[in-house]
Amino acid sequence: MAAGSVERDGSGGSGAAAGYLEILRARHALRLLTGTLVGRLPNATAAIAIVLFVRAEGGTYSLAGALAAVYGVANAVGQPVLGRLVDLYGQPRVQLPAAVGSALAMTLFAVTGTGSFPSACAAVAVSGLLTPPLEGGLRALWPAVLRGEEQVHTAYAMDAVAQEVMFTAGPLLVTLCVAVWSAQAALVLLNVVGVLGALSVVVSAPSRAWRSAPREAHWLGALRSPGLLALLGAFLFVGIALGSITVAAVRYADGHGGDAVYGWLMAALGLGALAGGSVYGARRWTGVPERRLRVLVGLLAVCYLPLTLMPGAVAMTLLTMLAGVFLAPAIACAFIIVDRQAPRGTVTEAFSWLVTTFTVGASVGTGVTGPVVQEGGAVWGFAVPGAAGAVSLLVLLATGRVLSAPAGSAVVVVPAKASSENDPNRAVEPRFSSGDRA
Repeated sequence: MAAGSVERDGSGGSGAAAGYLEILRARHALRLLTGTLVGRLPNATAAIAIVLFVRAEGGTYSLAGALAAVYGVANAVGQPVLGRLVDLYGQPRVQLPAAVGSALAMTLFAVTGTGSFPSACAAVAVSGLLTPPLEGGLRALWPAVLRGEEQVHTAYAMDAVAQEVMFTAGPLLVTLCVAVWSAQAALVLLNVVGVLGALSVVVSAPSRAWRSAPREAHWLGALRSPGLLALLGAFLFVGIALGSITVAAVRYADGHGGDAVYGWLMAALGLGALAGGSVYGARRWTGVPERRLRVLVGLLAVCYLPLTLMPGAVAMTLLTMLAGVFLAPAIACAFIIVDRQAPRGTVTEAFSWLVTTFTVGASVGTGVTGPVVQEGGAVWGFAVPGAAGAVSLLVLLATGRVLSAPAGSAVVVVPAKASSENDPNRAVEPRFSSGDRA
């Protein structure tokens, strides 16, 4: 995709609403977005659903945390693997069987419980490993559904905003299901709903018609792109920053009102990202996205710093909202760069690697900040996201030349009929013969 475009007249909420409505009016767009979000509900709610189920079964918090961690690690491994399979074999042949397999494994866990630790671990591991890469798949579909790169860029911003809504509403749905039925029923129901969401996506015409561009054979797949590796390195630390805030906020809330305050802080973080993403998506930006990403990550790091002031609950809620403002814009900008840097025929895998890296970073941030908070209190816990954001910016600055270079530099002759307009990336690959598939 091109680096930039002219700026849209106007800004703010009305501009964002108009841009998003224009996208949602496109044929298939609303169905694909809704189906993807619903299909990702099991993944978005897995951690809290597993914890609540284990506690309802009489298990310890250590057991609950261990099983949630097993799911997270398996999910991080499975996303890029399944993403590569989608690029090779298409969306319906991979996404739907994976969604069904993941749901069946989690249902087995809900039925058999935690009596056998190895069996419980195996069930949640299979469920995490088979979680379909719907997020990367949706971003691969946008160019097939929308008109021109400007609408695709706006769709990336809308996608980032929608994720914030899902990750805010998802835990509320879990707790509601637990309150109305049971933790076991919540676990099963959310996975059934997830399968229906995936089904809605894969039977749609764009999903059935989508084919990745012909790819060059290489065992590294998308990771052979130096620019993509640089971006993943930077977003590992963005993930660390986000994961660290969730732990530090728990310690802060313990001394400022308990669980209710923690809920407000997390809601404020999501609301800030929602607002920032909405405003970002209201404009069509000039200049190259790599430079814009450096600015956004720099602002993200700066906005983390005031959290160390730790004022009263109301002021802290506002500071947490500020800390989230540049998160969704940074993610949306990263989507554009992934699209530019992904080697030909690896777009779904490349997007899946971004999801995996961010998830791993969040897990590392949670693990690192726990001991920091234990030893130094919440103030040192809130120092971690600022430091991680600064490191992310340094990575982007150090790899600026690599990120600015397009993926590939040599011409590879590919039959005209093999090129798919559904895959906007026309990056050519050196050293490999066309027609081979990795």
